[in-house]
Amino acid sequence: MRFCAALAALALCRRAAAQMPMNMPMPAGGVLGLPESRTGSGTSWLPDDSPMHAVHYRAGAWSLMLHGSAFVLYDDQDGPRGDDRVVAIDWAMLAAGRSVGSGRLVLRSMLSSEPWTVGARGYPLLLQSGESYAGAPLHDRQHPHDLFVELAALYDRPVARDLALSLYVAPVGEPALGPVAFPHRPSAAGDPLAPLGHHWQDATHITYGVITAGLFTRSAKLEASWFNGREPDEDRTGFDYAGRRLDSYAARLTVNPSRYWSLATWYGYLASPEALDPTEALHRFGASALFGRTLGAHGQWSTAVIFGANAIVGVGQTLPSALVETTVDVDGMNTLFGRLEYVRKRAEDLAVAGVPAAVTYDVGAVSVGYARQVAGTGGIAVGLGGRGAVSFVPASLEALYGSRTPVGGAVFVRLTPSR
Repeated sequence: MRFCAALAALALCRRAAAQMPMNMPMPAGGVLGLPESRTGSGTSWLPDDSPMHAVHYRAGAWSLMLHGSAFVLYDDQDGPRGDDRVVAIDWAMLAAGRSVGSGRLVLRSMLSSEPWTVGARGYPLLLQSGESYAGAPLHDRQHPHDLFVELAALYDRPVARDLALSLYVAPVGEPALGPVAFPHRPSAAGDPLAPLGHHWQDATHITYGVITAGLFTRSAKLEASWFNGREPDEDRTGFDYAGRRLDSYAARLTVNPSRYWSLATWYGYLASPEALDPTEALHRFGASALFGRTLGAHGQWSTAVIFGANAIVGVGQTLPSALVETTVDVDGMNTLFGRLEYVRKRAEDLAVAGVPAAVTYDVGAVSVGYARQVAGTGGIAVGLGGRGAVSFVPASLEALYGSRTPVGGAVFVRLTPSR
């Protein structure tokens, strides 16, 4: 399987890195002395005290970093709208950085094999919505990620002792809109499944055409993006440029008041994000608080509190979402994780027939899980785990879901770079 090939590459690189002389320099952090651990998805920031499990090595003037994650899982969602499947959820990323002039250039490539290991219909997930399959909106399933998750160049350059400029250009990338995307949030690292508010919070993390400019200090960053607002289409292996242009914009302010916290707020205008309803435009706004702290010699506690909302242009309808998620790596071997979620979704999001499309429903879920590392070989850590969830729907949806509290669960094997 393709994700196994990516992780095998991780293992080979880990072995090569282990053979380097001990005094060989590791990749440098960012300009202004910012630590590499602050780097999130796209141009977003994490708390400085965040874990960084990756392989680092050098190739001449370039500092290289390779990291990734893979879950092979059996997913079983209960009720009339549920389903069960075996899927693999994965991504692998290669970043190469070097000094250019007085600044630093970073090239990034991130790929996923989910077009094949998850498939076009996605994996079962009660109350999930977003994107499409066979010309109809996906519901109660999470769509696969595209083959190309990110192809981007980032250049940071200091312009004063405590001030720097940033330019991010991405044929495929992430605008300055939303929190750190869930595949890259340490608070979500233990959970193989996507949040229910993904398309209210961080759905633009795969965008075909992004330009972002920013100004930052050691503790704050203000940035603006110009990007293609259309979400990925059903062809998960191509480049979605046909008939599209940079028609949307966003801005984000991030403040890291200490090494343990990263606070952000954002606003964006998305022109025609949905191919099935090309006349609809959105205002998307929200805020997040990310926390990270090392526990003892090998543990890590990461938590995220996120609010995100979509306001439909010309309709006067605002759809909010809220998420609290946490992952506690107790000792480098045992990991606990959980989520508390709330989203307001429309009838058309959940494919509810016989009612106006704009009717809304307040839905939510509570999920908890545990994973344990059981082996480590060739630079790859192998873990076994499970996840259970209880969803909550109003009485008006009980007949569709078979209960007001439908349940779902998953058991999985997790593969990540070892420490």
